[in-house]
Amino acid sequence: MSLLHHRPSQVETSRIPSSSPSVEKKQNTSISPPTLYSEKSKMNLDHQAKHLCTSGPISAGACLMSTMMTSLSTARSQRKLKRQGITGINRVHKCQGGSCATRPCRTDANTKLYEKDCQFFPDKYQIEKTSIMFMQGIDSVAEFCNEKNHNREAPSLQNKKCDSRSTWEVISSSEDFNITEVMVAPPPAPVFSLLKISERIVCLVLDKSGSMSSSNRLNRMNQAAKYFLMQIVENGSWVGMVHFDGTASIRSDLIQITGSNERDKLLGSLPTTANGGTSICSGIQTAFEVVRKLYSHTDGSEIVLLTDGEDNTAGACVNEVKQSGAIIHFIALGPSADKAVIEMSTATGGVHFYATDEAENNGLIDAFGALASGNTDISQQSLQLESKGLKLNSNEWLNGTVIIDSTVGKDTFFLVTWVQQRPDISLLDPNGTLMGSFTVDAVSKMAHLSIPGTAKVGVWTYSLQAKADAETLTITVNSQASNSAVPPITVNAKMNKDTSSFPSPMIVYAEILQGYIPILGAGVTAFIESNTGKREVLELLDNGAGADSIKNDGVYSRYFTAYSENGRYSLKVRALGGASAVTRNLRHPLNRAAYIPGWVVNGEIEENPPRPEIDENTQTNLESFTRTAIGGAFVVSNVPNGPLPDLYPPSQITDLEATSDEDEIRITWTAPGDDFDVGTVEQYIIRISGSLLDLRDNFDDALQINTSALLPSEANTKESFAFKPGNLSEENATHIFIAIRSVDKSNLTSKVSNIAQVALFTPEADYTPDDSHPDPGPAKSGVSISTLVLIVVGSVVIVSLILSVTICILNKNRNTRRPRTGF
Repeated sequence: MSLLHHRPSQVETSRIPSSSPSVEKKQNTSISPPTLYSEKSKMNLDHQAKHLCTSGPISAGACLMSTMMTSLSTARSQRKLKRQGITGINRVHKCQGGSCATRPCRTDANTKLYEKDCQFFPDKYQIEKTSIMFMQGIDSVAEFCNEKNHNREAPSLQNKKCDSRSTWEVISSSEDFNITEVMVAPPPAPVFSLLKISERIVCLVLDKSGSMSSSNRLNRMNQAAKYFLMQIVENGSWVGMVHFDGTASIRSDLIQITGSNERDKLLGSLPTTANGGTSICSGIQTAFEVVRKLYSHTDGSEIVLLTDGEDNTAGACVNEVKQSGAIIHFIALGPSADKAVIEMSTATGGVHFYATDEAENNGLIDAFGALASGNTDISQQSLQLESKGLKLNSNEWLNGTVIIDSTVGKDTFFLVTWVQQRPDISLLDPNGTLMGSFTVDAVSKMAHLSIPGTAKVGVWTYSLQAKADAETLTITVNSQASNSAVPPITVNAKMNKDTSSFPSPMIVYAEILQGYIPILGAGVTAFIESNTGKREVLELLDNGAGADSIKNDGVYSRYFTAYSENGRYSLKVRALGGASAVTRNLRHPLNRAAYIPGWVVNGEIEENPPRPEIDENTQTNLESFTRTAIGGAFVVSNVPNGPLPDLYPPSQITDLEATSDEDEIRITWTAPGDDFDVGTVEQYIIRISGSLLDLRDNFDDALQINTSALLPSEANTKESFAFKPGNLSEENATHIFIAIRSVDKSNLTSKVSNIAQVALFTPEADYTPDDSHPDPGPAKSGVSISTLVLIVVGSVVIVSLILSVTICILNKNRNTRRPRTGF
């Protein structure tokens, strides 16, 4: 036997079998990574449907049939189809001008696969009921696939991401499904509520208790609050302010922001001294009073609560907060900020941020900067381009650049803060022109500069020189969209969950978009800061390996397992787009639904409108850009003291691919790490089989390939290995299936990789379907056509001989009974 490439883009069969045996899965005793596709899909917007567990096509270029079938690529398997499934015909159907031509598909003499232009046309009228995740356009299809009829061998995202489970198995095993009570009575009539966006109502609830006087907290809070009031909160918003310590007081009733006068009035209401205890409920309840002075209810209002202390009475008002309809945004400052408020924030749909006492991390300013209204159009929101800080001695410099790309530039704002003495500030535009003087607020120890109109596109250079020892300098840059008709580039960051218990791993996500189009090739770095200011730096990747479930979708991911202590952690992400940054050039939004070219009605093809031409590999070079985003806070518990044990195996390889050349197979994959996607594995175990199910469910029993010459590379690099498969034990195998497991230095093993395959070539007679509607019928007995012809011909000969002999005998008997005559 020789090996040939399997071409999954070809139509391979006229019917789709919908059943396969049920196989029990092995349990992996290692620390398992979090579910990837479901969490990541939360970040993907409606334009992406890649997280769906379907048995259908997974890419626009994939043929309808090939994504459903893998083991039917040869002519042999084409002739052994079951009668179940979706019926139809395979045809080459081309139209030019006003006329169309249809002919049967031809097969390649070598590969036994259908030609490139062959398409599958389903019958318009079917009896098959599954699967609604695949062919919703067929009237009879109204059910999900289940464990009895799901095709577990199909090379689909469903099988890859859901461990070959059917859609119904995934649904029925979910927590939400299992805790839902079955409805006995008919469901109640639906109730519709008509909502409209109202004016934004925000009340700042600021802690001025005695603990705020330490670690420069009061001044840092005022710097961040001024940044919010000057730059972040939108015109038209209503803003009030409450201070609290052991009691609470109203410092400003709601004021509608229409210009600088209202903003300045609120700036003058910030606290100047810190003393007293901490009463969080008093602060929140007073904020409700502020809102009710102008509105009869608090529904939809936002409370921005900043506190640095614990309050054992905070739980007393949790129910009141939940019933108020208000949204609580919680900014925790320092390691002792009350944990009870997290429940309020989560229950009301607010956000939770955490800032340490390390001012150079700029956590407070970042938190207030993330409080833009979610109801405001993105073109009117202030986007953070830069956020950086540094501890310096006298005369040392904080130097850097920030890129203003063409999608932003309106209302560009530079903010500089310090702790002790005003630094020297220099800012150059892209032409090298020194910009005007910054406005200095000596009391709050900050300076800012607003660029009038639209800032010049290009690289802006800043230099800050410290004028005191043990100084901390920070710089923040914001800008808005330059054109409301052109969506700006945005970055959103998050963790896969808000709480974690050691040793459960977490995943960092950052999504970069321009409108709904993903940005590829950016350099994305995550900064994770612990309770005491320890920082972990991770490079996020969009390579479809490790924590990243789908390649090139604009979502960059990485595992986080470097827990240093218990308590709160904060996430910050910086994105840099350079020469390698691109965006997909799509005339139409990417649609991964199965395209049906036409229907068969009464033996004739009724053509559907052509599918819009989409080449998702077509990319447009993108100009350079910079963005930063804060991803909120999360809490980690049960982290042991001292060195952490090695509990994390290598991550599962999910992008294994195989090609063949004569008798050699070459496989490629992305290297996992010693701990998920960090470090280097110790070795690879590669096994092959002629049965996909046997390889997946009995990996350790499959034929092992010699990998002594394969030295693993560092995580996230591309690996390649070639080998000769040898002899398989399975008879009648039509494919070779390949899978890998990785082993780390502690002998922890990964899950079995996705299964790659190459087709085996077995010479057979060419097969070309006729013009009639194909009906494979029952499985054939194995008697060849030639044998049948010989049997028929032989039977005819034998019958002819019998008839001839019979006629001769009859004639002879008749002659013996005649009277003799003579001359």
